[in-house]
Amino acid sequence: MNKLALNFSRIFVGVLFILSGLIKANDSLGFGYKLEEYFDVFHLSFFNPYATAIAMFLCVLEIVFGALLLFGFWSKKVTSGLLLIIIFFTFLTFVSAAFKVVTSCGCFGDAIPLTPWQSFSKDLVLLVLIVYLFIHRNKILPVTSNAGKQKIGLIAVVAVSTIFSIYTYSYLPVVDFLPYKVGANLPELMKIPAGAVPDEYLIMYQLKNKATGEKKEMSDKDYLKTGIWEDNNWEIVGEPVQKLIKKGYEVKIKDLVISDASGTDYTKELIENPYYNLVIVAYNLKDTNEEGVAKLNALTLNATEQFNIRTVFLTSNSAQDADAFSKRMKLFAEVFYADAVPLKSMVRANPGVLLLKNGVVINKWSFRNMPSFEKLSETYFAK
Repeated sequence: MNKLALNFSRIFVGVLFILSGLIKANDSLGFGYKLEEYFDVFHLSFFNPYATAIAMFLCVLEIVFGALLLFGFWSKKVTSGLLLIIIFFTFLTFVSAAFKVVTSCGCFGDAIPLTPWQSFSKDLVLLVLIVYLFIHRNKILPVTSNAGKQKIGLIAVVAVSTIFSIYTYSYLPVVDFLPYKVGANLPELMKIPAGAVPDEYLIMYQLKNKATGEKKEMSDKDYLKTGIWEDNNWEIVGEPVQKLIKKGYEVKIKDLVISDASGTDYTKELIENPYYNLVIVAYNLKDTNEEGVAKLNALTLNATEQFNIRTVFLTSNSAQDADAFSKRMKLFAEVFYADAVPLKSMVRANPGVLLLKNGVVINKWSFRNMPSFEKLSETYFAK
């Protein structure tokens, strides 16, 4: 029975750590964005420039620890490391849940969104299992006792997980879990479908008895049902507030608003363009790869001249900074503005490119693997 419990704990924890690490490594840039949220909460913003590197290191660490636990190699060091990691993340998810500072932990990236309390519950279960593994660490048997083979296994896991993280960082996630993935119909994802149940709210009143000083909170329904409104001793104090009691349908894309420098909304016009159009996303001009922007600029110039392809350049920077950047880089594309959050979700690159047609994401690329103009013409524009 003890052997069964030990093997279950070892396999469950090992597989979960590998899965968690792989999912985050698939989108290490997105995991870096999540770390920046935590850094800001704990007043550690000086780590923000290194967020992606830290994210990649943590992904590799999770995969390596999970694999070594499954292999049974160096059980004392591995279980000690796992215990330190899970104590840290349990504390982090508790703070997020209790104080509502980060709405999603990012444990499984965008593949499996978890609420802070769900994340905390998951970490508590892992904590119990890892403590059990730590206590019985001497009973964990390796698949091989050969020191050379153990080192080769470690090197292989580190190499594969590191290469995977670097690849996805450089050339976009292998599996895209975001709403702007290839094939997505953006206008449809911005609508609430017919028959969908909306969020359900109650209006909450703060009441005070003028005679006794007693205070109570009451919903609008109970306020009418009980007839307390007829009692002149009770008065409403302050402004009523809305309280969410049941979550309804949530649109996949709810925060995308594209505007020009004067604030005019161009979202519908740009997103629903019935022809091929290129969208270059550089959410932060300070950190964008200018060499990549220059290559994309030359490509879009050819696309417009030969096929009349409309190209827009989206950024979250101020109009003043964007105008200065546009003049310095001699941008051919029209410049528009949107919040950084949807721009980061559009494409995990700075800059990155989306090819749209009639509101559908036909394809997307990082500036590092953007096809040549000839290839784009042959595959899309000339057809």
